[in-house]
Amino acid sequence: MFRFAGALVASVLIAGAAHAATPAKVADNGEPAFRALYKELVETNTTFSAGDCTLAAQRMAARLKAAGFPDSDLTLFTPPDKPKDGGLVAVYPGKDPKAKAILLLAHIDVVEAKREDWQRDPFTLIEEGDHFYGRGVSDDKAQAAIFTDLLIRFRREGFKGRRSVKLALTCGEEGGGQVNGASWLVANRRELIDAAFALNEGAGVNLDDRGKPVAHTVLAGEKSTQTFRLEATNPGGHSSRPVPDNAIYHITRAVDRIAAYDFPVMVNDTTRTYFSEMAKIVGGETGVAMAAIAANPADAQAAAMLRKDPSNNAVLGTTCVATMLQAGHAQNALPQRASATINCRIFPGVSGQQVREALIKVIDNPAVSVSEPGGRQGVDGGPPLTPQVMGPIRQVSQAMWPGVPVVPFLLAAATDGKALIAGGIPTYGVSGIAYEPDQGHIHGLNERIGVKALFDAREFSYRLVKLYAEQKD
Repeated sequence: MFRFAGALVASVLIAGAAHAATPAKVADNGEPAFRALYKELVETNTTFSAGDCTLAAQRMAARLKAAGFPDSDLTLFTPPDKPKDGGLVAVYPGKDPKAKAILLLAHIDVVEAKREDWQRDPFTLIEEGDHFYGRGVSDDKAQAAIFTDLLIRFRREGFKGRRSVKLALTCGEEGGGQVNGASWLVANRRELIDAAFALNEGAGVNLDDRGKPVAHTVLAGEKSTQTFRLEATNPGGHSSRPVPDNAIYHITRAVDRIAAYDFPVMVNDTTRTYFSEMAKIVGGETGVAMAAIAANPADAQAAAMLRKDPSNNAVLGTTCVATMLQAGHAQNALPQRASATINCRIFPGVSGQQVREALIKVIDNPAVSVSEPGGRQGVDGGPPLTPQVMGPIRQVSQAMWPGVPVVPFLLAAATDGKALIAGGIPTYGVSGIAYEPDQGHIHGLNERIGVKALFDAREFSYRLVKLYAEQKD
C-alpha cells in the first residue's frame, strides 16, 4: 500500500487501521472437517479380528449425508451373512447423464495391529512431529478419507462437472478373512460402480533419503498370483535304515533348483516406460542397466545387474519363491510325505500352465509332482496409458511438483484394482501421497504418514478429479 503517495497516504492508513480492527477471513478449504473425518476413520477399528468395516462405511455415509448428499446417492451394502464386511458407494452426479463416470476406489479394512507391539495406540490418530501415526493412516484410510472429503468439497462449492464421480469404500483388500468388497460389487452390483475408469491406491510420490521428490508413480497393471504345491511321497521306514530315495531330499532339491532359476526377462509398455524414465533418475550402473533392458530385454548383463535389487527383479518377469515346507510324521521315521508351497507372481500375458510346465522342467524329477491347489488371482494385461488418463495426472503433478517425472509401473503385489480390471473397468493407482524410502512402515509397526504428504495428496486428488469430471469423452 505504501507505493501510493500524497493525498492517498492518509486514506490508505485509515483503511489499514479499519482493516486491522476486523481480522481478514482466511479461506476455508475444509481442512478442519477433513482432519475430523480422517481421525474418525482411522480410529474406527476395521481389522478382521476385532473390527467393523460396516461401521466405518456408515460413519462416512453420515458425513456425506450431513454435507447434503441425498439418500438416493448413497448405497450402503453388506454381503450376505457378513454383517461387519460392509461398504459404501456414493455418487456425485454430473451434468451429462450420458457421460461415463469416474470411480474412486479405496479399501477401509486394515492389517492387524497389537497394542503391546506398538509405541502408540494403533487405533488412536496421533500427530507427532511432522507425521501422523496409527494403523491405516496410510494404507488405505488416507486415500479413503481424501476421496470422501473430495466429494464433500465438491458439494460445498456447488461444483458440477460433466461426468459423475463415484466413490466405493470397500472391505477385504488386506485378505484378513473378510469378503472382498470390490469383487463382491463387480459380481453383484456392477451397475453401481460402472465407470470409464477408476482411481485406486498403490502409487505415489517417491522421496529420496533427503526427502526430495524424485518420481511420481502411477500403477498401471499388476502381476497375477498363483500358488503351486510340490509333493513327494514314499513308503517310509525306520530312520535307522536311511535310503537315498527320501521324500524330503526330493523336495529340498526341487526347491534348490527353483531358487537358482530365473524366468526370462519380459517387458511391456508399462515396464519399458518405467525403466526408461527411472534410468534418468537413478543414474550410475543401475540407470545404465535400466536403459539397456528397456531397449533390449535380452541384455543378460543388464538383467543380472537389475536382479540384485528385489524391487527391480520383481518386475523383470515372472518370479516364483518357496514360502512353506511340510515334511515327515515322526522324528525316528523316514518321511512318507514332503511338500513345498511355491508362490508365483506371473507377468501379464503368461499363463499359469506355462509357469507350471517351466517348474516341472526346472525340477526335472518325476518323483516330485507339481499341482495348483488354488486358482489364479489377477488378470492379464494392464489398463491403457491413454492421454485422457495420463494427461491430467501430468498436468496436476507438474503444478505441484515441478520437474518431477510421472512414471507408470507394474505392481508385483496386488490391490483391489485387479477385481475392477477383471470387471471391465480400467483402474490406475494414483494418489499424490509422498512416501519416504521405508514406505511409512505400511503393514508394519508404528505405521505413519507425513502430515504435509497427506494434505498435499488431498489437494492433488481434488484438482485431478475435477479435471477428470470436466473432461470430454
